[in-house]
Amino acid sequence: MTIHDHPGKERIGAVRAFNRFYTRQIGLLDEGLLKSAFSLTEARVLYELAHRDGLTATDLVRDLALDPGYLSRLLKKFEERGLVERAATEADARRSSIALTPAGRQAFAPLNRDSHDQVAALLDRLPASDQDRLVKAMQTVQRLLGGDGAEPKIPYMLRPMQVGDIGWIVRRQGMIYTQDYGWDETYEALVAEILAAFVKSFDPKWERSWIAEREGEVVGSVFVVRKSDEVAKLRLLYVEPSARGLGIGKRLVDECVSFARARGYKTLTLWTNDILVSARRIYEAVGFKLAEEERHHSFGKDLVGQNWNLEL
Repeated sequence: MTIHDHPGKERIGAVRAFNRFYTRQIGLLDEGLLKSAFSLTEARVLYELAHRDGLTATDLVRDLALDPGYLSRLLKKFEERGLVERAATEADARRSSIALTPAGRQAFAPLNRDSHDQVAALLDRLPASDQDRLVKAMQTVQRLLGGDGAEPKIPYMLRPMQVGDIGWIVRRQGMIYTQDYGWDETYEALVAEILAAFVKSFDPKWERSWIAEREGEVVGSVFVVRKSDEVAKLRLLYVEPSARGLGIGKRLVDECVSFARARGYKTLTLWTNDILVSARRIYEAVGFKLAEEERHHSFGKDLVGQNWNLEL
């Protein structure tokens, strides 16, 4: 098979074009990175040594996918220039850890500063909304191609609702329930009605929203709505399929319960359907009790609706 016969040639061409574009954007084609005396690889090794303690040559070979012989020559050159020093590791005296000397840190400082300023200047050319899009796109590339193989230290965060969240939640709930259960567009319309009413009559003393966000993307939400002085309603709990298994659903429900108790409500109630098994398990685990259920035809399906109550 020749290059021109490959079935993914258009995608391959697009990735290569991006690589050429980005290497030019950040100056990787220059002889020295950021007009310094260091190559890209040398600068990356300095970066690792500046930000991580106790590194060995084996660590650098593994983490940076470097040829051992090439790294050995690079480190020897750094030692000759007084930029790094070696010391026996506590675990194994036969292995030596590598660290920057004061001269090494002094040499790395302007490189680190110039790299920061270069990226800042690149972002400053864009409005804030486009900066967010760019960062999210880069995070997507890193995640899809493997990144460092680890989950983010903070897998998600919770925040109040912001402008733009309503449309997103309506769209995603409509799509997810269609994909998972075959519900029609009337469910999406119901979600839109509930959220429109929530915003129009929102009372911050008695009501609250929680939006789960992961790597800049909304991945779940839930709402507490005042029904009376003593009763609050938990509404529209959902978690994106890509974020399930992180405990987000349980955390969102826990937040609702804590808020309702703190506000002095006597009962937290919710309406769901019996086919939403995962959500019902969360409600039961928190202490909700099934109060009543009835058959109904909604969203293009025959369903069994359920009312659940939690006495606070």
